[in-house]
Amino acid sequence: MSDSNNGGVPPSPKKVCFVTIGATASFASLIYAVLSTAFFAALEVYGYTDLLVQYGKDGEELYRRRLKEIRDTGLYSRITASGFGLDAAGLGKYMRLAKAGGEGGAEGVVVSHAGSGTILDALRMAVPLIVVPNEELLDNHQVELAEALAEQEYVVHGRITDLPKALAEAEKLRVRQKDWPPVNSGAHQHSKGLADVMDEEMGFLD
Repeated sequence: MSDSNNGGVPPSPKKVCFVTIGATASFASLIYAVLSTAFFAALEVYGYTDLLVQYGKDGEELYRRRLKEIRDTGLYSRITASGFGLDAAGLGKYMRLAKAGGEGGAEGVVVSHAGSGTILDALRMAVPLIVVPNEELLDNHQVELAEALAEQEYVVHGRITDLPKALAEAEKLRVRQKDWPPVNSGAHQHSKGLADVMDEEMGFLD
């Protein structure tokens, strides 16, 4: 499903927010949170032009309903929204959109569930990443993983209750990541590296 509000005006350079819940578990609360007036308002504040939502195998009805509610307000017309369930080819091309925004675009952000594969893919592309743990899942380490990676300043730990704040923090992280020395030096230079954090939090210990 897509939604366009260009009205014949030449498109401006894109800045894409890509949201993914992954392929295996439902994450209705994340879909609900990003399709809210508060999140759309934050997208406009930080210059985003596009919101792309991977809503999973059973999230389409919620996506359509929430987006209609947003559009019925008559606000946030500068944000173009689109969504899809699953893509067997993977999410790489969508992350690249968030990274580059298309020709002449600005770097955006990825908002992701705390799946280790998705996190690593985003970090390899060096696109700012907001990791949102799915606290509805039992016996998982998503919160611990998000906290550990955020402490090392690899990602922003996003919380369902305040994603606009996470979007603001992602803008600050973007600036810090482009500075020298890297954000993981200095006070963090003797801390665990990314591989160590991922292995420990996901249980891949010797």
